Amino acid sequence: MNKSDTERMSGMLMSLGMEETDNEKEADLLIINTCSIRQLAEDKAFSKLGVWGKLKKARPEIKIGICGCVAQVKAKEIKKRAPYVDLIFGTHNIYELPKLVEELKNTDERIISVTNNPYVPESDYPINRAKSVNAWIPIMEGCNNFCTYCVVPFTRGRERSRRIEDIVKEAKKSLEQGYKEITLLGQNVDSYGKDFNDGQTTLANLLRELNKIEGKFRLRFVTSYPTDITDDLINAVKECDKVAKYFHIPMQSGNTEVLKAMNRRYTREQYGEIIKKLRKSYKEVSITSDFIAGFPGETEEQFNDTLSAIEKFELDYSNTAAYSPRPNTKAAKMTDLFLSEKVKSDRLFRLNECNKKAVMHSNQKCHNKIYEVLVEDIKTEDGERTLTARTEGNKIVHIKSDKNNIGDFLNVKITGSNVWCLFGEVV
Repeated sequence: MNKSDTERMSGMLMSLGMEETDNEKEADLLIINTCSIRQLAEDKAFSKLGVWGKLKKARPEIKIGICGCVAQVKAKEIKKRAPYVDLIFGTHNIYELPKLVEELKNTDERIISVTNNPYVPESDYPINRAKSVNAWIPIMEGCNNFCTYCVVPFTRGRERSRRIEDIVKEAKKSLEQGYKEITLLGQNVDSYGKDFNDGQTTLANLLRELNKIEGKFRLRFVTSYPTDITDDLINAVKECDKVAKYFHIPMQSGNTEVLKAMNRRYTREQYGEIIKKLRKSYKEVSITSDFIAGFPGETEEQFNDTLSAIEKFELDYSNTAAYSPRPNTKAAKMTDLFLSEKVKSDRLFRLNECNKKAVMHSNQKCHNKIYEVLVEDIKTEDGERTLTARTEGNKIVHIKSDKNNIGDFLNVKITGSNVWCLFGEVV
């Protein structure tokens, strides 16, 4: 979502006649788009602001801005910690950027625009998409779940969906520009359309509409909430030949009591039933997840349930992180239950080792099978050309070939693997 926001802001700035530069020392305007999902991300943002503050001492005329999730929840702190920052705007104010930049030109005062009501753009702005094969398209924003560890409802607000016709229009345009894969984005993507309350605006029906677009391309969607995966969505993924049989379904913990403390609306057993249903529904499906190590009050036995869940449910890959207290969340107030950094670090290490074994097991099951892959990159080293491609199941494949280019779909036989990628040959 942050990448998508950045592409949109870049397009807005270009519409004002500005040009991108890779050299921050020559920039007239510097903006950092921030994430607040973990403390490390915040720390990196403030560190970058410090570097830019030194640049401004040498060039007082440059303007510095900060936006995104950190700006949404910590505008006052930024104002105090970084007095050299000229512009602070939140996640709801991204489409206000052109107006804010114009205001910057006419004042020496700091501009702060952080609201809880999304700013509605007056017109469509161009999107300066990254040069790749994948187009990121937000279909909804925000979350209503209020998991006790998660800051998203406070940084992105409540769930709100875009109209199907607007999404289809953006998808068609990205395909005309040469993109070959579309990823539909939402903090809780399965909830798409619930705020319309019309019974027709659903993720399943959106996939069906997008699948009607002519041409060769691939569709994905992230991120799914386990109990919001409906039978209609499962059927839509089965019906639509352009939709990848791939689900990213964060579990967060393999223990039911910890899930309850996290305010996740399912048990270990219910999560397992969802996985079982998906595996029964498709000939082959890739399922990935997220897990937190060291949630407040988590016992060793409860943590071991997480390790066993990764193995039992045969997850193809998992994002992992140690628990990080976030502002405004209920878990951040459970200070008497906080685990030591040593315990969290140890559990994260073991979680990562368990994840590696699961990935190796998943990759080995691909050996000698043929997959259609989408070429994303090409590298030449010592005269040998290697393609980097991605399977429908979101696995990276490296292929020795001298015939095909970025954006091509190829049939590839998997000849080997390591922990993080597959190796194949064109067939």
